[in-house]
Amino acid sequence: MMRRTIYTCYSLLLATVLLPGTISCTSRCGTVDESRLSYIDTRVGTAPSATHTAGLFGRDTEEYGQTLPAVLEPNGMNFWTAQTRDTEEKCIAPYYYADTLLQGFRNSHWIVGGCTQDYGSMTLMPLFGKLRCQPEARSTRFSHEKETATPAYYTVSLPDENIYAEMTGRSRSAIFRFTYSKAGKGYLVVNPNSDEGQGYICIDTLNNQIYGYNPVHRIYQGWGKSAGYSGYFIIQFQKKLTDYGVFRGDSLSPGVIQIGDAAQIGAYVEFDVTEGEEVLVKAASSFTDRDGALKNLKAEIPHWDFGQTCTELRQMWEKHLSAIDVETERLADKEMFYGAFYRASFLPHTFNDIDGRYPSFANGTPICQLPEGETYYEDYSMWDTYRALHPMINLLFPTKGGDMMQSLVHKYEQGGWLPIFPCWNSYTAAMIGDHCISAISDAYCKGIRNFDVDKAYEGMRKNAFETPSNLDEYKNGMGRRALTSYLEYGYIPLEDGVPDAFHTKEQVSRTLEYAYDDFALAQMARALGKTDDYQALIRRAANYRNVIDPRTGYAQGRHADGTFLNDANAFNFARFITEGAPCHYTWYVPQDPYGLMASMGGKDKYVAKLDSMFSEQRYWHGNEPCHQVAYMFNYAGEPWKTQRAVRHVMETEYLNEPGGLSGNDDAGQMSAWYMFAAMGFYPVCPGTPYYILASPSFPSFTLNLESGKKFTVKARNASQRNIYIQSATLNGKPYTRNYITHQDIVNGGVMEFVMGDKPNKEWGAAAEDCPPTVIE
Repeated sequence: MMRRTIYTCYSLLLATVLLPGTISCTSRCGTVDESRLSYIDTRVGTAPSATHTAGLFGRDTEEYGQTLPAVLEPNGMNFWTAQTRDTEEKCIAPYYYADTLLQGFRNSHWIVGGCTQDYGSMTLMPLFGKLRCQPEARSTRFSHEKETATPAYYTVSLPDENIYAEMTGRSRSAIFRFTYSKAGKGYLVVNPNSDEGQGYICIDTLNNQIYGYNPVHRIYQGWGKSAGYSGYFIIQFQKKLTDYGVFRGDSLSPGVIQIGDAAQIGAYVEFDVTEGEEVLVKAASSFTDRDGALKNLKAEIPHWDFGQTCTELRQMWEKHLSAIDVETERLADKEMFYGAFYRASFLPHTFNDIDGRYPSFANGTPICQLPEGETYYEDYSMWDTYRALHPMINLLFPTKGGDMMQSLVHKYEQGGWLPIFPCWNSYTAAMIGDHCISAISDAYCKGIRNFDVDKAYEGMRKNAFETPSNLDEYKNGMGRRALTSYLEYGYIPLEDGVPDAFHTKEQVSRTLEYAYDDFALAQMARALGKTDDYQALIRRAANYRNVIDPRTGYAQGRHADGTFLNDANAFNFARFITEGAPCHYTWYVPQDPYGLMASMGGKDKYVAKLDSMFSEQRYWHGNEPCHQVAYMFNYAGEPWKTQRAVRHVMETEYLNEPGGLSGNDDAGQMSAWYMFAAMGFYPVCPGTPYYILASPSFPSFTLNLESGKKFTVKARNASQRNIYIQSATLNGKPYTRNYITHQDIVNGGVMEFVMGDKPNKEWGAAAEDCPPTVIE
């Protein structure tokens, strides 16, 4: 178990550990009052899963949350993090809790919670007494007992270096304070993290700064090819230098100011320190050029006041987290909830400079210019995040949600196709489906209009109806994989191996996901008066039926001649299913649960299969295709089972400790799921205005909406035992529906539940109280 820490008081260069909620402690980051930030330990998810189902389905990297103990602005450019692993290699995060040696501090762009790659980063490291340049050689002991990890302030004691290190920052920049407990020689080592050996670094002794760049490379489509831009960085320091140089491997070049295009390169500076001296260092980055990095630093941290920057960042986080006020006497509940809120605040992240410049999508050139006030976002882990993360953003921060959709429009305009899974500002076909369509449709459905709707629809429609005529474009990640087969057969047959994709085959999962995406696009087509498109798309939304085997009621592989496989494979991993078994993907029909019931042979068989997902331990929360499963009971008029199942998942799949996530957090999707679950409702079908009710776990919480309105949910008698809804009211009127609309929430008001320890099987059970049919 990790030891809970928040901000630290400074005494003899040692951190004094505080308990959550401690007030009026004058720290090196300013006065600490009781706050939402105080409930967050950013190290959750940095160790192998220790949850109830750890290892049941996932293995290796699937057992890690793959999160970061980062200092950042919500959805900011850089995730400033301690580094224990030196690489930008796929599936290796910069920091793991089990590591005992620290290598430095990185401006990471890691797709947090995923199994991808970092890119465009640099790492800096303070040292004392002896210069060691390579990350492994300079790595030094640290202890979690003397480490503080919050979203606004990170500190760690480095006893062998006689350094107390502190870090805070802004979106594009950071400031570090290194306090030396002994007099002697201090060093700062900086390296561009180019695994390809293509980085560059230079020491500007006149201006007391180091600058450089790290070229970005793609994976998945175009693996290893240049993305067309670099991560530029600049580091400034106040101290007068006594020596400097560059290095390559273990070879030092004193007095040399630059080096590039080689592996294991970097720069170092030397300076004299006195006992107790504080050395301040500032850093910033840009994806455009060195001038962009310098402008970012001057705009965000124009001074050398560490405390001021820390206070600014803390205030940003408090404002961000204040979107939801939670009332409960259980400290652990607040820690879990606000910790999830932190992890749901990384991605997509800011990509443009402070002046609005950014490298164009798919090529890197030319440099584009945003209109004033707009932000360009990147790294949409869309197969994961369209489910809960984007709906959460659309609910709490609709203006930001619209900016994120406008960024997708920019990508379409610059690249010619709406991306499927845009990462490192490039096309990929990393995962299946076409879920940028879902995210845009959901934003539109929720009343968000601060994006170019017509241009967005143009790109969405192109993805749904066209395939690139140029094979090179298709291989580059443009367009839906296997769309030709999908349109010809109404499903993707097993004979189509989907070769030009990172995930080949997976034909049944692709069919199910395209059918949902077609439904989401149909909703937008109808709203925009595109009647012909709507009719075509809504018919395609029923294509899921083509891969549900009527003999078993489970998803099954199907040949081009229409025959299904005869294998008894419903509970085994299969190549025609993405990262799971047919029993997991059978429930991927969020647009038509009632039609799914019919395909299974009726409601009774539907419920029996749902029951078995939990009674037979088939449910896999560590991967996304199951995330709506627990809520599917509501459609069958058995919402009490949803209440039970969701609470069970919350209790067994999440812990407030380093191994507290049951699988990769996947860009915040796992954490956004938890937030919705704790509040008692979930967007089973993004692109529709409905949230499916479950079991609110707090006695009271309030959504402080961007409009200024408030929506409060009260749950009388709520506890770990009292998980079942006995009755409900909305604005004082009896409420029996087992769902709620988006409009109900954004109108503001009070929803109140009476909770008990035994299910009320009558509440929400009538056919008229179940979610409405949304597909013909």
